[in-house]
Amino acid sequence: MSRSDRREFLKRGAGVAAVVAVGREAAAGPPKKPLPGAPSEADIELPPGARVPRRKLGKTGVEVSAIGLGGFHIGLPKEDQTAIAIVRQAVDWGVTFMDNCWDYNDGKSHDRMGRALADGYRQKVFLMTKIDGRTKQAAAEQIEQSLRSLRTDVIDLVQIHEVIRMNDAERSFGPGGAIEALVKARKAGKLRYIGFTGHKSPAIHLHMLETARAHGFHFDTVQMPLNVMDAHYDSFEAKVLPVLVERGIGVLGMKPLGSGLFFKSAPLAHGDVTATDCLQYALGLPTSVVITGCDTLGILKQAVHAAVTLDSVPPGHRAEVLRRTDPASKRGEWEQYKTTGGFDGTAQNPWWLETASLAKPG
Repeated sequence: MSRSDRREFLKRGAGVAAVVAVGREAAAGPPKKPLPGAPSEADIELPPGARVPRRKLGKTGVEVSAIGLGGFHIGLPKEDQTAIAIVRQAVDWGVTFMDNCWDYNDGKSHDRMGRALADGYRQKVFLMTKIDGRTKQAAAEQIEQSLRSLRTDVIDLVQIHEVIRMNDAERSFGPGGAIEALVKARKAGKLRYIGFTGHKSPAIHLHMLETARAHGFHFDTVQMPLNVMDAHYDSFEAKVLPVLVERGIGVLGMKPLGSGLFFKSAPLAHGDVTATDCLQYALGLPTSVVITGCDTLGILKQAVHAAVTLDSVPPGHRAEVLRRTDPASKRGEWEQYKTTGGFDGTAQNPWWLETASLAKPG
């Protein structure tokens, strides 16, 4: 067995071994700790001098890395130093896009990211975070908290988080809504670009885009699930992606592995589709960035490998991956962020929409 075949065997075996654990944890929502079965650094070999390629971020004129480091998973390792090492190694491999959110892990993700970007690393990255506030006051306070916890004077991109209800558009754009706070912060130089994110429904994304257009507002970015399962069920790829490309809006793909859920599906559990296949499927779309959670250096290295070897994917492989995932994805069983409430943090903590308190008031 060649070394490359052995690595592929190990990756597939890891996926099978982790199926039960991944499925049980992810079914209740995002993972609460690093999941078992991840590849080690030794399982992945990068080409000499490997650096993640860069892509244009919509019409912003900025170039960012094709892979983005997910902020939620930065809060999962037990030790702060492990998370800091992951961030810095990502930068050293050419990952410039840093994802985060005001509410991730009760603020731990922000704190760790801010500490990791000290010592000159902040100047090397494009820093994004998200806020939950739908009112001008809540959004403004969350922006200020984010600036402090990330230890920066300016955030490159701030997005309205979890646009998962039809009325999120009206609340954000209405009088005294979040957009007013974001525009004011942009004018004050506290942030550079504005976007929104959601995981629930293409229809909600389209409504947010049309509401913005009706108010003469242009979003710089939009974040959404883009992966091998989404392509078959209530698809953001089919319904929203073409609109973003046409309008020159930066496309931020997320959940390339479904927050770990996909490992429980038959294609991945049986080794017919690998984690690298999933990552490269998402990278093969017209995305500016594919954001993926990395709570170990091995998982980070796997993502970097997928990006730097994307050009070597043979013709027809993407179609084959879709064929293999089609039977398992018809009902959204592995996209529980679309079909259940387990991933809806603002629904479980509704005060995040109207206050700047992570803890329940009162």
